Amino acid sequence: MNFDLTDVALFVRVCATRNLSAAGREFSLSPAASSARMAQLERQLGARLLHRTTRQIALTQDGETFLERAVALLDAAEQARASVGTGREPQGLLRVAASVSFGRLHLMPWLPAFMERYPGLQLDLRLSDRVIDLAANGIDVTIRNGPLHDSALIARVLAPSRLLLVASPAYLARHGTPQRPQELAEHQCLVLEGVNPWNFRDLDGSLISVRVGGRMRSDNGEAMRDAAMAGLGIALQSTWAVYQQLKSGALVPLLAAYPMALNSVVSAQYLNRKFLPPKTQAFIDYFAARFGPTPYWDEGLPGIGN
Repeated sequence: MNFDLTDVALFVRVCATRNLSAAGREFSLSPAASSARMAQLERQLGARLLHRTTRQIALTQDGETFLERAVALLDAAEQARASVGTGREPQGLLRVAASVSFGRLHLMPWLPAFMERYPGLQLDLRLSDRVIDLAANGIDVTIRNGPLHDSALIARVLAPSRLLLVASPAYLARHGTPQRPQELAEHQCLVLEGVNPWNFRDLDGSLISVRVGGRMRSDNGEAMRDAAMAGLGIALQSTWAVYQQLKSGALVPLLAAYPMALNSVVSAQYLNRKFLPPKTQAFIDYFAARFGPTPYWDEGLPGIGN
């Protein structure tokens, strides 16, 4: 069966965006041309792929089946190009996903220099705190803080992501400074959704688990950091999120003698493929060099052993 790979790529982007016009713009196609190309693909396949109304687009059962094969087909085409592209300058559209906080703090400051280094690249940056399906959304690489969620993905560690407790000097002046993890039960703790209890290592290496609570909780780490700065309580944060506030003294590290039982990593995660496209490899290598085993956000932090 002969069909245009551009039509297949357009279909994948329509599935990701749920918007035919928006997907078409990525290919410099008008809404009418995009609709015509989708209709052409359906005719060639002999199946209806999309339910289209004036307000929404949904996949048919055949569309769901074809989507998986379409992504694999595009991936195979990319691998074929990459297999003969050794030494080729990275080029084309690179789709990157990252969490909102990390993307703003640690990708955006470096991206202008990255784009200048590789003028043949175009960048589509998606910032979201939800875990994104890379295949369904056509994402080349995602930068995440935490464990690998999908066993189908390959992960390259870019930097450690150390956790610590922080509070403002004003909060500590009013409520006192906890000396042992168990004392946190008596404090206002700012709880990030899904992260409770807080687990520490005791002086002898054993586990201390403390279920914490307080008057405020959120699903956003930046909100918890800002609440801590405002004196509302004690927050559990990654050093990459609070390093500036620690250096300025706006936040103070707590319980340094009791490290968190489970720290994490910042990693680049991508689909399992034999030939990683030069554009994706260039992006991962660039940020691995920027961060590294001792990232700049951990350098010189007060009260923290490095």
